[in-house]
Amino acid sequence: MDVLKRYPAERSSLIPLLQDIQQRLGYLSEEAVNEVEEYTGISANEIYGVATFYTQFRFEPPGKHTICVCQGTACHVRGGQIILREVEQQLAIKTGQTTPDRKFSLERVACLGCCALAPVVTVDSKVYSAMTAKKIPALLRQYGDGNKISS
Repeated sequence: MDVLKRYPAERSSLIPLLQDIQQRLGYLSEEAVNEVEEYTGISANEIYGVATFYTQFRFEPPGKHTICVCQGTACHVRGGQIILREVEQQLAIKTGQTTPDRKFSLERVACLGCCALAPVVTVDSKVYSAMTAKKIPALLRQYGDGNKISS
């Protein structure tokens, strides 16, 4: 993996190295972790220990589209949890999961910084404001068939 050569084989390089790998692959594959282990001498167990501590790292390939449902105070007060449950139900997945067809990944976000537009959902970083649970099926259809949506 060419990304390894850009970092010294030191413990202090681990997090930036993992970030770079995830930026390129979209996730940290088992093969990538094994290559990092060989290159740095840090055990795979330790690498997983560091990576699982931070929520930014994922170990499965992401879906084609990433849906983030804001749960910040303004969004929460205006129904963010109901919207999140509706997305989970429509896609038949839970937060942090990806649909089996790899079309959608779902994330719960503490705050998207769009409080005046609450409640907010993003799809691939595109912001959808004043969202409601009733709007979710149409929103998902814009991005392709979800598990339950297509039936």
